[in-house]
Amino acid sequence: MDFLKGEIMAVDKPYRMSSFGALAHVRYVMSKRLGKKVKIGHAGTLDPLATGVLVLCTGKKTKLIEQLQTHTKEYVATMQLGATTDSYDREHTVNRTYPKEHISLELIRSVLPQFIGDISQVPPTYSAVKVNGDRAYSLRRKGDSVELAPKTVRIDEIEILDFNAHEKTLAIRVVCGKGTYIRALARDLGRALGSGAFLTSLRRTRVGDIRVEDCVDFDNVAEWLDKVLTE
Repeated sequence: MDFLKGEIMAVDKPYRMSSFGALAHVRYVMSKRLGKKVKIGHAGTLDPLATGVLVLCTGKKTKLIEQLQTHTKEYVATMQLGATTDSYDREHTVNRTYPKEHISLELIRSVLPQFIGDISQVPPTYSAVKVNGDRAYSLRRKGDSVELAPKTVRIDEIEILDFNAHEKTLAIRVVCGKGTYIRALARDLGRALGSGAFLTSLRRTRVGDIRVEDCVDFDNVAEWLDKVLTE
């Protein structure tokens, strides 16, 4: 493989690491092995609390990043019903609790169809969306109030994987298009259920044809590089 000329690879991004942090580690290891600085970029950000497929492009293949970002993505998400957080995930503590005793599997099934197809979705204010040149999350962390305009996103499929009626936890598989925030889906699903919801875990299992099973284990990037560079 010629990483200086251009390759496409994917790593399984670890929990609590930014996409840039993961990319920087791969670039460091790769540049050290090759003795030259490698041009590298990623095709689609993952939140620090999310894990899974992070597609990386090197060399001339970085020109394909925009195209790769349009590919369909698949996620497995777990959420806690009956409560919300500022960031719609576990990055922040619970800020409000809601009634949840009425939530049943039948109710969940009845509201899911409204989230299929082209839908209007307001991005989370704790996100990288830009507001007058500033990242929304930077403004929120400074204590500023942020209002974001809704965007049209596409969700092709939502499959219920597990529902714990006692704990009111839900696991779903989501197939969606570019720009869809699963955290925002959790927020909106909670509202549709007459309650609240926030993500407790998120794993990107596929980007286009690249599945998480095809990814390089992040802790073994150096060993993987040594192997492919000698083949």
